[in-house]
Amino acid sequence: MIQHDTKSKHEQMLEIVNNTANSSRELGIIHLSDENELLDGRHIKVKGQELVNFGTCGYMGLEMDDRLKQGVIDAVQKYGTGFASTRAYVTVRLYEELENLLAKIFEKPVVLLANVTLSHISNIPIMIGDQDAIILDTQVHDSVQTAVQLLKSRNIHVEVIRHNRMDLLEEKIIELKGKYKKIWYMPDGVYSMFGDCAPMTEICQLLDKHEQFHLYVDDTHGMSFAGKNGAGYALSQVPFHDKMILVTSLNKAFGASGGVTVFPNEKMRDLFRNCGRPFIFSGPIPPPMLGASIASAKIHLTPEITVMQQQLNDRVNYVNQLCKEMELPLMWENSTPIFFIAVSKPIVAYSMVKKLINRGYFFNLSVFPSVAINNAGLRIPISRNHTFEDLKGLISGIAAELPETFEEAGITMNDVYKAFKKPNPYVKKHA
Repeated sequence: MIQHDTKSKHEQMLEIVNNTANSSRELGIIHLSDENELLDGRHIKVKGQELVNFGTCGYMGLEMDDRLKQGVIDAVQKYGTGFASTRAYVTVRLYEELENLLAKIFEKPVVLLANVTLSHISNIPIMIGDQDAIILDTQVHDSVQTAVQLLKSRNIHVEVIRHNRMDLLEEKIIELKGKYKKIWYMPDGVYSMFGDCAPMTEICQLLDKHEQFHLYVDDTHGMSFAGKNGAGYALSQVPFHDKMILVTSLNKAFGASGGVTVFPNEKMRDLFRNCGRPFIFSGPIPPPMLGASIASAKIHLTPEITVMQQQLNDRVNYVNQLCKEMELPLMWENSTPIFFIAVSKPIVAYSMVKKLINRGYFFNLSVFPSVAINNAGLRIPISRNHTFEDLKGLISGIAAELPETFEEAGITMNDVYKAFKKPNPYVKKHA
């Protein structure tokens, strides 16, 4: 009888993730339930304590907009709570209305599914031919990587390159284009963990330069807060390229529900709609959330969305300014509402979340496996609903607690920057 005394890599990984989750739950910082009876878009109530919520990806605050709530009410009154039929056969009229509005936002044909993960699972197996190759950015979202795993049985060639390294990307394009029909690059428009962005201008230059090169971009975290009509970060940087497919979410800044795929032409849209397995076999978005999405889309198609974008941008700039003034290890200063304050060791991240909860602020920690083992940090998304007082209170609290927490863990600011392979910008200032 064969004895299996050692654990496989898969089992070891599951054990690490499970232990990390259990430790976080025991510390009272994950698997929590909000106890508020009436949400206001700024606060949550956990274990009897009211906290300012910096754990939401509702960057534009639209989930609390009365027009979206009324959209839900109207839709549920007309169509009920659900419409249990696959979209391949029949849908409620709201689907067609929403897709028409989304086509106006993106100025291209779209297909709508229940969420972004299903969109990737539908799109990628159709999009990738047997003679194609895939290049993944090392930080592209897990949902993209999961969908790519479905191609293993077809022996599709897959490469992974270092994050946002366009020089390495072009080297791979040149290496692969003599062997494969199409070469697909898959990045995020805005990366969910650190809040940094894909270099869209450089990517489009490569699309123009190399005929076989194509782009599939997930702009889930770029939606609404940037771009004309809130079409997202990627399209705020470049026009829609005829060798690009874009996927984004209505679940975050858009304030509603759904995954949208944007195509360069109607012929391609029809192919994906006719052949996508989730389109044929999975359930639809419930009518109430279609109603909310329609209300949000109508807001996006008015000048009001530009005002909202500016309000959020003012808050983004303010947080960048505060982090500089308080000399916090903010890893990327950028124009997105996602901030990542590096702390290196997971024990520091755990401690900081607990300390800031005691000060009245809730946010998410980022630890392995979301980031590398010594690249732990404080992931802080901000919303248009946050006041400037909320922002200053949080950043001031972090600045007050972080030095002592570093000391308790036996590390310095220099150690943190070294772990992230970045120079300490404050060294010369104090030299």
